[in-house]
Amino acid sequence: MTAIKPLALSDVLLITPKRHGDARGWFSETWSRRAMSEAGVEADFVQDNQAFNARKGTLRGLHFQAAPHPQGKLVRVLQGAIYDVAVDIRPGSATYGRWVGATLTAEGGEQLWVPRGFAHGYCTLTDDAMLFYKVDGLYAPQTEGGVAWDDPDLAIDWPLESEPVLSEKDKTLPRLKDLGEVAF
Repeated sequence: MTAIKPLALSDVLLITPKRHGDARGWFSETWSRRAMSEAGVEADFVQDNQAFNARKGTLRGLHFQAAPHPQGKLVRVLQGAIYDVAVDIRPGSATYGRWVGATLTAEGGEQLWVPRGFAHGYCTLTDDAMLFYKVDGLYAPQTEGGVAWDDPDLAIDWPLESEPVLSEKDKTLPRLKDLGEVAF
């Protein structure tokens, strides 16, 4: 049975599918509409994405898509490990501006459900980290947005040993207070 654990922010879930193993290896059901529906997640996934990160300390995020094309994401690691973060940016939310993080590893099979209305980001804890994630909204670059990974108001405790490897885009994202209201 899949273990589903709510985290400190409403609707963000840490999901650990059960692995059935023997001398050959193991099998795991990584997505079940029934199990997720029972946990309150009604996602209709429309796209799968995969990302590879060559270096430990690579940081991607904090990203989101706004209306009319918001995305919820179910993130898991296929190789290596990451620290995955969700930040509540839903206007009017009681937890607006708060974040949660979880370590996801290929070995443990953990997954993070990041609902619509949350900015998402991660940093790699190993070299050669590979992620796979399902999204419930198609990619729409005109609705992309982001929040600075190092926003002092968020004070995310990234497990970095040195300056992160960042894209040029991620180096220039605004602070949450400068973002303005975003519709989801």
